Parts: sequence; structure tokens; C-alpha cells
Amino acid sequence: MSCQKIRKFSHALLQKSKAASLCKVLKTSVASYGNVASRGPTNQIVKCCENGQSCGSNSGIQATGSPATPTSPSPANHRQVAGKNFKEVSPTFSERAFTTAPKIDSKIYLWSRYNEMKRLVHDLIPPGVCNLLNPSTIYANNEVDLDEVEIYGFDYDYTLALYSNTLDTMIYNTARDFLVKHYKYPEGISKYDYIPNFAARGLHYDIQKGLLMKIDAFHYIQLGTVYRGLNPVPDEEVLELYGGTNHVPLEEVSGFYGKGPVMKQFMDVFSIPEMTLLAAANDYFNSNDIEYDPGHLYKDVSDAIGMVHIKGYMYKWIMQDLEKYILRGDETYAVLHRLASHGKKLFLITNSPFSFVDKGMKYMVGKDWRDLFDIVIVQADKPHFFNSCGKPFRRLDSNGDLQWDKIKSLDKGQVYKQGNLFDFLRLTGWRGSKVLYFGDHLYSDLADLMLRHGWRTGAIVPELEVETRVVNTEQYAQGLTWLQALTGLLERMQMHRDPESKKVLQDWLKEREELRAVTKNLFNPHFGSIFRTCHNPTYFSRRLCRFSDVYMASISCLLNYDLSYTFYPRRTPLQHEAPLWMDQLCTGCMKTPFLEEMAHIR
Repeated sequence: MSCQKIRKFSHALLQKSKAASLCKVLKTSVASYGNVASRGPTNQIVKCCENGQSCGSNSGIQATGSPATPTSPSPANHRQVAGKNFKEVSPTFSERAFTTAPKIDSKIYLWSRYNEMKRLVHDLIPPGVCNLLNPSTIYANNEVDLDEVEIYGFDYDYTLALYSNTLDTMIYNTARDFLVKHYKYPEGISKYDYIPNFAARGLHYDIQKGLLMKIDAFHYIQLGTVYRGLNPVPDEEVLELYGGTNHVPLEEVSGFYGKGPVMKQFMDVFSIPEMTLLAAANDYFNSNDIEYDPGHLYKDVSDAIGMVHIKGYMYKWIMQDLEKYILRGDETYAVLHRLASHGKKLFLITNSPFSFVDKGMKYMVGKDWRDLFDIVIVQADKPHFFNSCGKPFRRLDSNGDLQWDKIKSLDKGQVYKQGNLFDFLRLTGWRGSKVLYFGDHLYSDLADLMLRHGWRTGAIVPELEVETRVVNTEQYAQGLTWLQALTGLLERMQMHRDPESKKVLQDWLKEREELRAVTKNLFNPHFGSIFRTCHNPTYFSRRLCRFSDVYMASISCLLNYDLSYTFYPRRTPLQHEAPLWMDQLCTGCMKTPFLEEMAHIR
């Protein structure tokens, strides 16, 4: 949707909420009191509504409630905004006189506000409000000028090479069979097939309790997303298990690389089969009342998944059927050729072996793919490559065999194994913001580079494509907008504390919880979006913002931008700031008190 549509939508929402909603409330409420409308100021207010004038919140109406309870903004505490000067406005004589009139029924007032707000949300979302997001967009957490970037670095798996979901099934099945045959787990586990859409990236696993869950940026477990095996754990039980709270202490959540003494965070795409196998094995033991140690199960499943990689099964599957497993290789070719043709230096640092990378790159880019790269490093052992200076570089010959010569320079056309970033920086001099490195693993690929070495970093998040499709649906747009509007109503109307009003507010709170569940299920019925809990960013999302300057669904998104393009992060208002920017009004205007009175500032 264009900026013009957003402005029209935001302006209409502000004007409607300012002028129409309270007028309808007044008409409904005053009519219910019969002869009240025939007296003084009340009659004037109804008349102004009928003439199409705006009553706004200057009407001075006070709904019924506890005598000592403040009401939705009254003349005594109302603020006027004129430029940058704010001042309190004293009530006029007529306003003082009006406060002695009979009070409006609070229940009628609340439901009138509710119904008017719902009509506004339904009527004022234009047809073009959906499909706002382009899945090929690059999103900026930090300002990045590509004109300053001279060197582009890449991981291989799930960065240069994207894989089909078939690979997840193969990893799961092979690790499950390892668990049964080599670790002697019960045969019944073999009956559990892979569930493609069960787990999601970024989840935490409580190693001792055997629970899979989603945690937000403030270390709170999102209730409703805790699973023991394949079954959700009731909220009450979760609170009991964690000492009466759903907060997980910092020292238990995870260390710098995602693993703490209690919790393990699964951060890469390869971890999805592992989470699913953990859930399946836990489910078997729990369903059959078999006593077991969740800590032992976690280690054995982790080892079984590791065997798939160590024994080379995954590499063999992909090399035997590249067309089946590798997706969008032509886009990788286009990105690399474009960068090289513009004089950019390219390098590759991957944990995968050379024979595997070589075959995949020949399939995607061509037999001369190494001519595009200034440096190629395989079996790098990240993240240790980025934070340790222990392993020296070794050169491989054309057959992939290790050579014994001392590495004094990193040369184009050669292939190197292991090594460390400190020697890399010393030999190349590639430092600071002129280097942009892309990877899919926030901890292993990006964290050290951003925080310790000052490189620019780009996160590859394939899930963006699926989540963008959800966000672009009318169901999501309508649901989220109404959820925000209802939350704003709850915030504004919570001062009504008489018994009838409390019942209304409880009904709204219940509806809000239902809306949250529906919105979550649009992404994943078990865990929801990888980026948000109900309203907070997830732990994964916070790390994504912390460790990446930009993020995107795939490196092919670079094809949509000029190589001198500057990415600017969107300025989203902090909680103490009013959303005065037009692109923020759609979600902010119903939440911020007195925002309608500030409309003329814009």
C-alpha cells in the first residue's frame, strides 16, 4: 500500500474516532434518559453532533462509576496542544453546570465505544491494506550504506545454498533410527513420523524438565507454547514448575552462544528435526508411563542428530540428488556474478567440507565458481573460528588433501581449511564496516563479527517468506488491527470500576485473549510467529536485532537493490514517544491517550 493510502487511512481513523464515536454514545445514552436532553448544555451537545460538528473529548461527559474514580478525559484534566506548548484548560461555566446533570450509564457508554471502534476498524481498512510487505525486502536494524561495503562474505548452508523441506524429513528419520538401533531406545519410537510444521526456529528446550517452549525478549515463557512431548502443558502447571512464575532467570536461559546450564536455544534451520525428535521421544516415554532422565534423552538425541552430519549422510543425500534438495541456485549465481562484476571482493567461510561445497557450487554457479571468490575457507569450525586463535590455516590441494606449507597469505584460487579470524584479519586487512558477512545462524555466524570485530552482518531468515504471506492476509490485518484497538479501549476505559463496567472489561479481556490465540495460530498452531510472543519480541527476535545489521529471506533479496543503496532502519516510537510518524499511526492511534487532540500537529 502506498504512503498516500496510509495517510488517508490514518487521517480517517483519527477523525472518525475524534468526532463520530462519542457523538453516537451521547445520542444513545441521552435518549435513554428521556427529558434530560431537553435541558441546557446536554441539548447543545446533541445539536452539535447533529450538525456534523466534532464533540471530540471536550464534551465533558462523565460516565457513571465510583464517585472517587476519574473518568475518560474530563475538562479538568484535559490537555490542549498548540505547537509545542501544552497547558491545562480550566472548565468553562457551562461545563461546570453540565457536570451536575444526571450521569450516563457506564455499561451503555462502554459498549457504545466498543461498537463504534469495531465499526471503524472494519470500515476504514481499505482494500489495499493487505499485501503491504514484499517477501523480497531487506529489513534494516542498523543503517547500512552498501556504497561503503567493498567485501562480501558468505556462509554456505542455508545462505548460498537453500534446501528443500525434504532434507528435514531425512535428517529426522535417520537420527530416529540411530536412536533406536545404536542407543537401544524402544522400538515404539520408530512409529513416530516427522511432523513438518510442529517446531519453529528460536525455541528453548528445558533440558532437565523435557519441555519445549517459546521465550520472549524479557525471559518470560509465553504461556500456551510449552510442550511436553507433543502435548501442551497447562498454564497452571507451567507456573508451578517454575516456582509460581513464567520468568526464567538470566543465568538459566542461555549463554552467549545459546546454551545455558538449564536451557538450550535452537537457532539454526538444521535444528528443527532435532526439536521434533526430542518431542517425539518425550511423548513416547510420557504416553507409556516409562520413567526416564530427560537430560540423558537430550544428550542422546543431540548425538544422534550429530551423527547424521559427522558420518556424512546429509552430504551424501544432497550430492546424489542436487536438483531435489537445492533450491533457487540460479538466484545465488545472479547475486555472486553481480557483486563480482561490480568489483566487490568475495569470500566464503563455511563449516562444510570442500567436496560437498564444490559440488553444490558447481551445480548453482558453474565449474568456475572459485574464480568469483578471493578466499575460500572450509571446515572452519565456527563459532570457534571467530573467537579463538588456536587453529592455523591449512591449504588443500586440487584433490582436497591437506598440505604442509606455512600459510603466509590467503590467495585467490586456493582452498583453505580451519584457521581463525585473527589470522584472517592479519593476512587480509579486511576490517570494520567495509565487510558485510551473511549467515543463517545468529550465534555461530554473526554474533562475534558484529560485537567483537565490527563487521557488518546480514542474517538469512527463510521463515520470513512464510510469515510475510500470513501478515499480508486480510484475516491477519483485520484481526491485528482490532486486537490493537481493543487493547487501546481497555487501556482508556479501565478507570470505570463499578460492577457493571468490570463485567464489560472482563468480556473484553476474554475476547483479547481469544484474538491473541487466533493470531498466533495463523503462523504456527503450536508456537506462533518466530518473531513475536503476544506483543513482545521473542528471544530469537531480540537476538536478530542485536546481531544483524540487516536481515532478509535469502541473499537473492540483494538483487532488488542498487549496490550504492543505503538501508535506513524504521524509526518506531518508544513507549514514551507519541507515534507522530504517519506509517506508525495505524497501530498507535487507538492506544495513545489524547492522540486525537494532537492530530493537528502532523
